[in-house]
Amino acid sequence: MAHGGAGAHRARGAPVTAQVRAVRLGPKSVAALVLVGVTGVLAFGWPLLADPQSGVAHAKDAPWLFAALLPLLLGVVLATISESGLGAKAIAMIGVLAAVGAALRPLGAGTAGLEPTFFLMVVAGRVLGPGFGYVLGSVTLFASALLTGGVGPWMPFQMLSMGWVAMGAGLLPGADRLRGRAEMVMLAVYGAVAAFAYGFVMNLYGWAAIVGGLGSGISFVPGDPLHENLARFLAYCLATSMGWDLGRAVITVVLTLTVGPTVLKALRRATRKAAFEAPVTFDSGAEGASGPSKP
Repeated sequence: MAHGGAGAHRARGAPVTAQVRAVRLGPKSVAALVLVGVTGVLAFGWPLLADPQSGVAHAKDAPWLFAALLPLLLGVVLATISESGLGAKAIAMIGVLAAVGAALRPLGAGTAGLEPTFFLMVVAGRVLGPGFGYVLGSVTLFASALLTGGVGPWMPFQMLSMGWVAMGAGLLPGADRLRGRAEMVMLAVYGAVAAFAYGFVMNLYGWAAIVGGLGSGISFVPGDPLHENLARFLAYCLATSMGWDLGRAVITVVLTLTVGPTVLKALRRATRKAAFEAPVTFDSGAEGASGPSKP
């Protein structure tokens, strides 16, 4: 009787589906992600804290050093995540979504920052979790750089930034319960904030690499107090990239509120059918046990 009552209660209530995790984040994976994150922060922000007398702020090869280091650390992250459960189905899902994201990115290249790839990264990260999102964002930017010929010292920084964007979507609250309009509004707000944050971070890389030549009010001055350089950096963002960041945010919000529900539903259906977390077992008695169920 108790069993029947519980079944009736579940039938009357709304179905609850657990958040799918195509990539499981164990302690080693989390430690590797933190290591890459810390390295990324240092890679982006080192000029603001460097002492000009040490010669670091003027070293032309420092950005290239970070550019060479980041892919190696990303490789460590991928190896650690695969060790903790990145199966063939998850790899196939990453490949498909990364290919779609790479194909979408050239559509907005050079058009006021209209980048539909951001929408896909936010939605995929939401459905599949932070680990999957981080790997997907990095791989998508790598593939799109190869596709568009955008390979350069900036590519590792773009990979790292997009990985953060997709991972952040996977960390948003209510993954198991929040649905409908409230979820779409939350994703739209996050997408807009992430679009500006991505431009802000990438501006920091480009701005710090240019010493002088931009005007005294917006140029990076090695060795100046941190607050003065930050004030110049904000002026630089307003003067150079605000229109691009705004276009990126607008297209992300529009796509999230219009086609977002359909894409979310399709991805959630695909992950349920793929059953990423279902272990593969072999039961010698399975054939006999399944005999009575056959017609």
